[in-house]
Amino acid sequence: MLPRIATYLSIAAVLLVLLLSAGGSFPRAAAQDQPAAAAPAEEAPPPAARKSMLSFFWDGGPLMFPIAVCSFVLLVVIFERFIALRRGRVIPGPFVKRVLEQMESGQVDREKALKLCHENGSPVSQVIAAAVKKWGRTSVEVEQAFLDSGERVANQLRRNLRIMNGISQVAPLLGLLGTVVGMILSFNGLSTTAGAEGQREMLASGIAQALITTASGMFIAIPALIAYLYFVGRVDQLVIEIDALGQQIVELISADALAESRAAKRSKAA
Repeated sequence: MLPRIATYLSIAAVLLVLLLSAGGSFPRAAAQDQPAAAAPAEEAPPPAARKSMLSFFWDGGPLMFPIAVCSFVLLVVIFERFIALRRGRVIPGPFVKRVLEQMESGQVDREKALKLCHENGSPVSQVIAAAVKKWGRTSVEVEQAFLDSGERVANQLRRNLRIMNGISQVAPLLGLLGTVVGMILSFNGLSTTAGAEGQREMLASGIAQALITTASGMFIAIPALIAYLYFVGRVDQLVIEIDALGQQIVELISADALAESRAAKRSKAA
């Protein structure tokens, strides 16, 4: 488990560094291939300085650091959930098909079925194993064992989803706090700075910080909310499939089902 988590953290760290340092600058609209026309009456103003993503990060002020932490955690959680909630990992088709076929044909008993589940180790095998332990009991007991184990597995599948939901709510608040801090710095600068030029620079700097933190918070919150809603729907779909599988298991290993199966075999033999 620890090497796997370390791998997730390393990949997410690389992605975050690339995001902050990529791009160098934003595109500028410039007519470079146009033929020179008549000389303008006045010299054109120099082009605005280009800023990289990293420079925008520093311009946002100290609150950009917790926002960056939120983005890093979000990348790690999304990457981990994409791997953990793959259908082939939660409900492996070959294993489910094999177990159902052997139960229908009577090729496995309680001990063999438990061995198959323990060897597989997937979330759905844990639920099936809980039901198999009630092999030959009433359908109510088998179903209840399946439901109890299914609830525990569902909680495991929902792990870390609260982190996404929390980031989607905390990141905008951090951006709003940065906005408030930037405006406070701006108005404090107006009261302590002499000269109209210095006041304009101080006001522009504070407003820029406020807008950068707000945009950064929303930039993190929106993907976090989308990812949270996607993975919640993914977990619900997997739980529905596991529940449908449970109904088939109950119909195969409950006392009523086994009695009917033995009666059918006797009638065929007769």
